[in-house]
Amino acid sequence: MNLHSLGWTSNLADAVASKSRPGLVPARVSREDRGVYALLSEQGHFQAEVSGKFRHRTSARTDYPAVGDWVVAEPGDAFSCGMIHEILPRRSAFIRRVAGGQSQGQVVAANADIAFLVSGLDREFKPRRIERYLTLAWESGADPVILLNKADLHAQPEKARLQAEAVAPGVAVYLVSAATGDGLRDSLALLGPGRTGVLLGSSGVGKSSIINALIGRKARTTSVVREADGRGRHTTTHRQLMILPTGAILIDTPGLREIQLLADEKSLDRSFGDIDELAASCRFRDCSHNGEPDCAVQDALAEGLLEMERYESWLRQCKEIRFHQREQDVLLRIQEKRRWKTIQKTVREVYRCKGR
Repeated sequence: MNLHSLGWTSNLADAVASKSRPGLVPARVSREDRGVYALLSEQGHFQAEVSGKFRHRTSARTDYPAVGDWVVAEPGDAFSCGMIHEILPRRSAFIRRVAGGQSQGQVVAANADIAFLVSGLDREFKPRRIERYLTLAWESGADPVILLNKADLHAQPEKARLQAEAVAPGVAVYLVSAATGDGLRDSLALLGPGRTGVLLGSSGVGKSSIINALIGRKARTTSVVREADGRGRHTTTHRQLMILPTGAILIDTPGLREIQLLADEKSLDRSFGDIDELAASCRFRDCSHNGEPDCAVQDALAEGLLEMERYESWLRQCKEIRFHQREQDVLLRIQEKRRWKTIQKTVREVYRCKGR
C-alpha cells in the first residue's frame, strides 16, 4: 500500500526522519478497539499496542493514538502484536470534552482535511446544534462543510439550507440524500485522492448510510430511526478510517450524544463571526455584551438585526468555554504541585542514598 494514498505528506516525512531506526515503519491508525490499534502501512495491515515507554511518559488521554493519526510503529509477527513508539505531529484534531462533566479531552479523529458536519432533515432541524459542531470544527484545524442529509424527506429542504447558511456564514452547505445519492458526489468532490474527511453528527443522521452509498456496498451497519422521538441507535460503535473508490479517505464516527466544548475564544469568534464583527463597535473593548452601555450586540438585538436564539447560543458556548478554562487552570496547578512533590521526594531519596 502506498503511503501517499493514505495521506502521507512531506512534513510527515521530515518528522519521521528524526525518529527512524531499524525495524520501525510509519503507519496510519484505521481503527482502535480497547487499546489495540489497526494500522495501515506500506508493509500491509497489522495490529499494535502502545509501548510501555510510551504509556509511562504519557498521561493525557489526548496524547494517545486516535483514528487518523500517523504513528511510528514496529510491526508484529504471527504470534505477537506490533508496538507503537511515537505519534507524528497532528495536522488537525477534532477534540471534544469527555461526557459526564470530566475535564479530559477525547480525540474523535485526527489529521482530517475536512470535517463534514452531518444533520438529518427527517426530523426537527436544529441550527443551534450546528453552531456547536462548528466551534469544535474550527478548533480542530479542519475546514467545516455542512451536509444536510435526508433532504428527500423534508418538505422544504431549501429553507433548511438557508437556515444553515445563516448560522454558518462562509461555510459550504450541501443538501444530500444517502438514499437517492443526490448531492453526495458534489460534496465529496471536495476530497481528492489522499485527502481525509471525517463525518460528524448525532445518531440517526445517516453517516453510515453516506459511507455505504459512496463505497457502493454495505460497509457500515445502519438502523431505522425510532418513530417515537426521531432518535437513532448507535449502530456505529467505533471510529474507522476507510478508503473510497475515488482514493479519498473518510473517517466514520459514532453519533455524539453530547457535544461538550473543548475550544477557545478564537474558534468561538469564527463560529459567530457576525457577533464578533458587532463587538468591534462596542464602547468597551472587554464588553461582555450582557448589560454594558453602548453595546453594539445589545443594540443589534433591540433592532432585530441579531436573533435572540443565536445570541443565547453564543452566550452558552462562551460560558462553557470559560468555565472549562478555569477548570483546566486548577487542574494544571494540581498536576504541577504533584510533579514537584515527586521531584522533591526523588531528591530526598538521592541524598539519603548518598548519606549511606
